Amino acid sequence: MDEQVLRSLIKWPNVPDCFGWLALDRRGQWRMRDAFAQQNKLPGQVITHLALNEFISRNYVCDHLGRYFFQNGPQRVFITLDATPWIARITPSTKGIQFITQCYSSIEPSSALSDEKGNIYIVGKVNQLIYKQENQFFKEKYLTVALLHDHDLDHFSQLAKLREEACSFSGSWTWEGKQLPLDPIHSGEIAPRFKFIAIPSDQSCS
Repeated sequence: MDEQVLRSLIKWPNVPDCFGWLALDRRGQWRMRDAFAQQNKLPGQVITHLALNEFISRNYVCDHLGRYFFQNGPQRVFITLDATPWIARITPSTKGIQFITQCYSSIEPSSALSDEKGNIYIVGKVNQLIYKQENQFFKEKYLTVALLHDHDLDHFSQLAKLREEACSFSGSWTWEGKQLPLDPIHSGEIAPRFKFIAIPSDQSCS
């Protein structure tokens, strides 16, 4: 987390939280959702400013309730998740390929899931900022889930051996020489299983 953010929290500790104004879409893009977008259930405007995107990514935090937020100076801006807290891309690396999140962190995959809509989710550990209490933040390697970007579905299919289930696929896939499981899941089970709140609100804590 940025040092200037931590200093502002000490200086202004009681700034009200913000809900509904920032979203993470299915392609890993941060979107600004003004009052008109919220009222009309629109996706909002993609944030294209590079420095702002990097600032959000460096200060992206999860609290103990499973709500994700951007610590914008002294204010917590809670994020509406279109799919999952993380969006994964398959990216070339010195070791071959790796999974990278929208925050430029790597995922250590342990399995994958496939839902009834054809989405692939990567399950694995990510270094993540966790908010504990009284403005204490810790970086932990955290087991979580990431939606695989739709541009990488063909690449993933080349790694996988699939068998069709009633509403999805199962099987296995190869990663760094290991066979990892691919299991079916219903999309409605993702958030409860991985304990995140897709649409946080101030009522989430009650």
